[in-house]
Amino acid sequence: MAKKLVINQEKVNNQTAEAVMKVCPFGGLEYVDGKLNFTAGCKNCGLCVRKGPEGVVTFVEEADNTPKIDKSAWRGVSVFMEIDIDGIHPVSFELIGKAKELASVINHPVYAILIGSKAKNDKYVKEILEYGVDKVYVYESEELKEFNMERYARCVENFIETIKPTVVLYGGTSLGRSFAPRIAAHFRTGLTADCTILGMKENTDLIQVRPAFGGNVMAQIVCPSHRPQMATVRYKIFKMPEKVDPFGETVYMDTAAIDMSSNITTVEVKEKEKVTDISEADIIVACGRAFKSLEDLAMAEELANLLGGVVAVTRPLIEAGFKDAKFQIGLSGRTVAPKLIINLGISGAVQYTAGMTGSELIISVNENPNASIFDVSHYGIVGDVFKVLPQLIENAKSGKGLL
Repeated sequence: MAKKLVINQEKVNNQTAEAVMKVCPFGGLEYVDGKLNFTAGCKNCGLCVRKGPEGVVTFVEEADNTPKIDKSAWRGVSVFMEIDIDGIHPVSFELIGKAKELASVINHPVYAILIGSKAKNDKYVKEILEYGVDKVYVYESEELKEFNMERYARCVENFIETIKPTVVLYGGTSLGRSFAPRIAAHFRTGLTADCTILGMKENTDLIQVRPAFGGNVMAQIVCPSHRPQMATVRYKIFKMPEKVDPFGETVYMDTAAIDMSSNITTVEVKEKEKVTDISEADIIVACGRAFKSLEDLAMAEELANLLGGVVAVTRPLIEAGFKDAKFQIGLSGRTVAPKLIINLGISGAVQYTAGMTGSELIISVNENPNASIFDVSHYGIVGDVFKVLPQLIENAKSGKGLL
C-alpha cells in the first residue's frame, strides 16, 4: 500500500494553519481563503504529520497501482558503443568496465551494441571483445555508415525488444544525450542523465546517483517498475578497464526487417577543428573565484606551462569572460581525471568536485582551513593563493619538486 498526505480541512483555522506551515522547511503548504493546501514544494516527508498540530495533516494508505513487471524476463547489462571520427569514444569502454561490475552483482552477461557499416564494424568488434564483454550485437548496413538518429534508434529498439536487457548505458556526450531520450520515450521507461555513481540491487534494480537541486544534494534514483533501465554517464567518471583475452561472442543481427527510412539526410560531414580538451589533460592547474583578472590568471598559466599542463577554471571565471566554456570543470562543464590537478582558490562546491574527483593526485590551495575542497584532496595548503602560487612556480623551475 502507498501512503499520501491528506489535509483535514475541518481542523484548519488561522492558528493551526500557521503552526503547520512553520513546521515545513520546504514551503510545502499555503493558506488561502481559509483553506490549507499543498504546494509544489511538498516533499511528502511527513514532518507536518509528526510535528504539526494533531490531526490537521495525516497519512492515508491507498492502493498501489504501480504496474508490475517480470524482472526475471530481462537479463543483461548492455552498453551502446558510440563511434566518432576517431573511432570508438573512450566513454563506451569506461561504461563496459562499470557494466561488468554491475553485472557481477546479479550474475548477468555484459553486452555491447555496435551499429555501423560492415567496413567499420569489422574494425571495432575485436577491440570491443578485448574489454571482456560476453556478446557484441552487431547491426550493419551501408545505410548505417553514418550516425542517423532514426535508423540507429530503430536498431537499438530492435535489440531491446529481441534481447531484453535489464540495463542500457549510454555515454553522456552530445550524441548520447540526444539519442538516449528517444529510446527511453519509445519504451516509456526511465532515463537518468549524467550519473556520477551507479550501483546494482540484487533484485536487478539499477541504483542511479546524480547531483540534484543545483548540486546541493545527491539524488538516488531507481526504476523499479519499468524495463529496461537507462542512464547516461559522462566521460572520465569511471575508470577505463584493463584489456583481457577475448572470450566473447559476436552476434550479427538481422537488419533486413528494420525500417531504414528517414526524414534526416546527411548532407556533409565536417571534421571539427582540434582544440585543447581538458578531459584528456594529464596535468591541470584549476583556478577559482580568487582570480580576479587576466593578470592573476597569467600566473597560473606560467605554472601550467612549467608542468606541461593546461589551465582550467570554475564557472565564475567563465562568466567573467576569462576563459572559453570548454575550459570549465564541473557539472555544467567538463569532467576530468588527470594524473595531477592543482586547485587554486577553489572552495570545493559539489558542482565542481563532481567533475574532478577521479583525479589521481589532488593538491589544493585555499586560505579557508575548513574549505570543503580539502575533503577530496590528497594534499592541502592553507594560505593566500597569491603567496603560495609564486612559491609553486619557483619550485617547478628548480626541478626539485613541486611541494
